[in-house]
Amino acid sequence: MSGALKVTQLKSGNGADKRQLDTLRSIGLRRIGHTVEVGDTAQMRGMLHKVRHLVEVSER
Repeated sequence: MSGALKVTQLKSGNGADKRQLDTLRSIGLRRIGHTVEVGDTAQMRGMLHKVRHLVEVSER
């Protein structure tokens, strides 16, 4: 699992619990429509799984 993933925040973090907000921040997302590229690692996939209802993930 190497490469990069493109992650875009689609929904607001309002109403999400603190762990989900911390996860969004650690991924590097700040606002709706913000897109970042992250490494395709097991740890990152786990974080994306926790906030999968707030983000869209695509391969680079």
